[in-house]
Amino acid sequence: MFTVSIIKRLKEFAVDIEINMGNEIVVLFGPSGSGKTTLLNCIAGLSNPDSGVIKLNDRTLFQENLKPVPVQKRNIGYVFQDYALFPHMTVKKNVLYGMTDTELVEQLIDVVQIRSLLDSYPRQISGGEKQRVALVRALAMKPSALLLDEPFSSLDEKTRMDCQEELVRLHKTWNIPVIMVTHDLEEANKVGDRIVKIDKGRTI
Repeated sequence: MFTVSIIKRLKEFAVDIEINMGNEIVVLFGPSGSGKTTLLNCIAGLSNPDSGVIKLNDRTLFQENLKPVPVQKRNIGYVFQDYALFPHMTVKKNVLYGMTDTELVEQLIDVVQIRSLLDSYPRQISGGEKQRVALVRALAMKPSALLLDEPFSSLDEKTRMDCQEELVRLHKTWNIPVIMVTHDLEEANKVGDRIVKIDKGRTI
């Protein structure tokens, strides 16, 4: 069970959102600047809410007046919009960075079909391929939950559709809570088990 109930005050408005979910894909849908990424950053621990609670599988990651669990101990995978790959490292070094379970990484490399890219650098591969590499890196840490911030927005239509299908397929295998941000309603309907519409920091 994944419970998020927080308030985070921004300059223009406050993000005031409550989400309770199981092992499903919940899509946060809404216009740019509505607080979706802020919510993900609070869940990941990159930013702290002003109040509220974040719980994942009976672990309290954040609660008012208690010391929050640091980012590296939350066991939450995060795929950023720009993929955040290390440009000076090969694909292989990117996915192995900080990993201890090399057998799992090898399995993921085959599942997501990036073995032919292992000796390439991020600048040498396409956006869709970078997306797959970022997914492998996020899943290789055996996360208890996965966050995706508009991961397919910069891809061409065919690659975007392929990656959407890949995400749905991987979710059936991994069966963990996934929260994905998008402002594309068609994508939200295709990928999400549930859609949460957000505008100016609130669900509508």
